[in-house]
Amino acid sequence: MQRKAYVPGVAALLAALLAGCTGGAEGGATADDSNPGQPGVATETVEPGKYRTLPEPCGAVGDKMLDALLPGIEEITDEEQREKAYAGEPTLAYDTDRKVGCRWKVESAEATDHLFVDFERVVSYDGAVSDDSEAEQLFAQQVEAADLPEPVASGSGSAASDSPSGSSSLSAGEAGESTDAGPSGEPPTGAGGTPSSSASASSSTGASPDETPAEVQPRLLDDLGDEAFVDDEPGNSGPTATRRTVTVAFRTSNVMVTIEYAEQSATLGVVPDSEEMQDKARKLASQLADSLSG
Repeated sequence: MQRKAYVPGVAALLAALLAGCTGGAEGGATADDSNPGQPGVATETVEPGKYRTLPEPCGAVGDKMLDALLPGIEEITDEEQREKAYAGEPTLAYDTDRKVGCRWKVESAEATDHLFVDFERVVSYDGAVSDDSEAEQLFAQQVEAADLPEPVASGSGSAASDSPSGSSSLSAGEAGESTDAGPSGEPPTGAGGTPSSSASASSSTGASPDETPAEVQPRLLDDLGDEAFVDDEPGNSGPTATRRTVTVAFRTSNVMVTIEYAEQSATLGVVPDSEEMQDKARKLASQLADSLSG
């Protein structure tokens, strides 16, 4: 009699446990791999960004490129000061895996040149948003902040051309000169085959936006990284204008790179040449993009 009483008791216990498990599942209990608050929906796994580290910023720009961007650097007679000019000055960074930068400043008789290079590695803290998607959103904000003008069609239809040299109109003396950087990454040169100063009094440097050729207007670029743009701003206007700042920014995967290249002419009323400065800044951007990809 005791045996008969015990067996039904065990069966009842097992039945209760099974009923509890079944009722819990039907009552909305979530699995271990489901999202809280979304029963039965598995957590989406996103791929991490391509880049886990950043390059050393002051070493990212080679000496030959610095010679082209900062013409006065080779004129520095003091060897120690010249080495210091080439070395650049790193910006303050609290997390060098996330954001780093470097600045250069060189003065010469013709102009004072400034160069700033910034690298930012974007990491998403949202498990449902990839690092690339987060970087894409941040870069879109950067483009919006640049407030680029609407594209202007030129007579040759090349306003939207985005070759490394800018595909801009050349003067008769430059028509046969290649401005593309070769495979070795040689810096841009002037008509005489040597790096030239950006200061120019050519008519293409008028301070009024209406006088700026469409080919050098601030615009989106389609040949640099995943997305890119170039901005171009004279620092002041009128007959005394002497400064220009060119910004080239691009994104490749989850890394955003910003180049600011500024020149202050020593000659009153002479605005540094837009085409030449853009050409140099874009060549540097292409080299940095290639080094990231490599």
